[in-house]
Amino acid sequence: MAEDLEEIYRNHAQNVFRYLLSLTHDEDLAEELTEETFYRAVYSIHTYNGSCKISVWLCQIAKHVWYQELEKRRRRPTQELHENIPSPGISPEEDVLRKTSKMDLYRAIHKLGEPMREIVHMRISGEFSFAEIGEILGRSENWARVTFYRAKQKLMEVL
Repeated sequence: MAEDLEEIYRNHAQNVFRYLLSLTHDEDLAEELTEETFYRAVYSIHTYNGSCKISVWLCQIAKHVWYQELEKRRRRPTQELHENIPSPGISPEEDVLRKTSKMDLYRAIHKLGEPMREIVHMRISGEFSFAEIGEILGRSENWARVTFYRAKQKLMEVL
């Protein structure tokens, strides 16, 4: 019997997957539902009476699995994560401290003179290397590094 089930899986899994993919338009979900379909088919193989092709029977199971997934999603809608949703590992107190520290840091950066403020912003954004900063400001890479280091020292004194 196990060999028959393996043969059924080999012969029909791809068709069931394609059928579910046409319903879900999501490869990962179709893969998951295909697995669920064959799980249920194994446990209800005794109900298959041969009145239709086995592929039709499997697709009927797949359709019911998909409808159950839709019902589950309808009852429990998913919610996108946003930045303002606190992480379960961070307490509200830690979150407030982090935001306060961030505000203090940006206030201190704002008080820096030029070109330190500009260099710090370029580095914080993570978009520019020291060589690129030097090129943009018409100076050397080494000058950008030294100026950034001095800006960090001033920020550490203030904070």
